[in-house]
Amino acid sequence: MIHPERIRCLNSEQSLNGPIIYWMSRDQRIRHNWALLFAEQLSQESNQPLIVLFNLLPSYPQATLRHYDFMLKNLMQVEKKLETLNIPFFVIAGNPESELPSFVAEHKAGAVVADFSPLKISLAWKKKVLEQLSIPFYEVDAHNIVPCWTASRKLEFSARTIRPKINGRLETFLTGFPELQRQQSDNKTLSYPVNWQKLYETLHVNRVVEPVSWIDPGEDAGQKVLQDFIGHRLNSYAEKRNDPNAHAVSNLSPYLHFGQISAQYVALEIQKSRARQESKDAFLEELVIRRELADNYCYNNEHYDSLSGIHPWAKETLNQHRIDIRDYLYTLDDFEQASTHDPLWNAAQTELRKKGKMHGYLRMYWAKKILEWTPDPDTAFDTAIYLNDTYSLDGRDPNGFTGVAWSIGGVHDRPWFEHPVFGKIRYMNYNGCVRKFNVVQYINSQGIFST
Repeated sequence: MIHPERIRCLNSEQSLNGPIIYWMSRDQRIRHNWALLFAEQLSQESNQPLIVLFNLLPSYPQATLRHYDFMLKNLMQVEKKLETLNIPFFVIAGNPESELPSFVAEHKAGAVVADFSPLKISLAWKKKVLEQLSIPFYEVDAHNIVPCWTASRKLEFSARTIRPKINGRLETFLTGFPELQRQQSDNKTLSYPVNWQKLYETLHVNRVVEPVSWIDPGEDAGQKVLQDFIGHRLNSYAEKRNDPNAHAVSNLSPYLHFGQISAQYVALEIQKSRARQESKDAFLEELVIRRELADNYCYNNEHYDSLSGIHPWAKETLNQHRIDIRDYLYTLDDFEQASTHDPLWNAAQTELRKKGKMHGYLRMYWAKKILEWTPDPDTAFDTAIYLNDTYSLDGRDPNGFTGVAWSIGGVHDRPWFEHPVFGKIRYMNYNGCVRKFNVVQYINSQGIFST
């Protein structure tokens, strides 16, 4: 049963006879997908065929071949899985505001179901598409466990304020999933095999940032990574998660970002595992509370991607320290090429460039040093967003925007002891990392040798 609070209709149009289209976007998977399951439900209730549609943009802000490759290789698997279920799958290329209404008209659709994203670009697409539709347009939050609009109706100050609201609804929303059913064999909607090579050729993206080989894309691969984490690393997660050398993290963030695995499914698997409760609680805090706090921040703050979105106290303290002397100043190219005086920072940036990932604890240090080594906090914010979105597999994500806003702008944090350049923004330094983990070991592991 799909909880009605997970679904909202964005218009008041009456349903027509015609196929039900699921516009797959943020949640690129077949199993454990509430948006697809709701589209199936509408299909069954109206006795109309179900169609899955993906609208591929030839370019996306800061997205590179690394990101598109990870996404497209998963969508190839989506196509095959849907074929076994007799569900047509289409990929159209271009801007959704023009391509999607044309597809709806061509197939004489009866309703459209979209998944939810709090980002401005997605909200703008839906607004423009909605203006051109004369059929029901539904939105389903298949990404969050407690739907974003249900968890809170306002911009939350911190994890402390949203935690009781989410925990109070978890029992209601943290349920199992029904399986998607095979469609009737007389489904007359025809789809032809997607020409994936042609789609690759039409991409207008940065091809210098190449795909990575250490992680396999796809729904099945994501589930294998999850089970490997539960079986080998979850038990020690609580005490080892802040040590980059311990390799204690889940490596699920790329799958979660592209919706190749469901956070709700992950949470259920973590809950039923035999790992120590302390470690399960620590992981679920990150997976549930912190992820949904990030969606809350982006959904309720249109300036989530700039310094304009931070708290007044943080703006004030950063402004008071704008003219402070910086011991080091680096250009965007210096940062991008990992050419600073700090071997730890260079190692973290090198890992990001090569692997498309960076340990969470180092991400905080990495962003805070950018604040310290740029001429002003606005430049620091833009630099951190650019580097994260360009190189990280999970870039262009609410977690990334919120992480930079926390590190540089004090979002979801409180004022700390005053420090040059940072003001009352929480400060981090090299010696603090030394106390947390073997810094030299980590630096050496990235091929940057330190004495």
